[in-house]
Amino acid sequence: MTSIALSESDWEILKEKVKRKYNHLTEEDLSYQPGKEQELIERLAAKVKRKPDYIIFTLKKGLSDLSSNRL
Repeated sequence: MTSIALSESDWEILKEKVKRKYNHLTEEDLSYQPGKEQELIERLAAKVKRKPDYIIFTLKKGLSDLSSNRL
């Protein structure tokens, strides 16, 4: 079970940060449905060749300050 919860509005902001960091990701890679955080994390982990824990860490870091452009 994932330890992160995303709202659709937060994801729209966070998605832009993720796109800037990993510009090879497609809209399909970044698609998200509420309640399906684990699927998103696993898909991103596979695409960026990192462990799911790293993806969770990165997303939490981005969520901590949504007004910043940094991830």
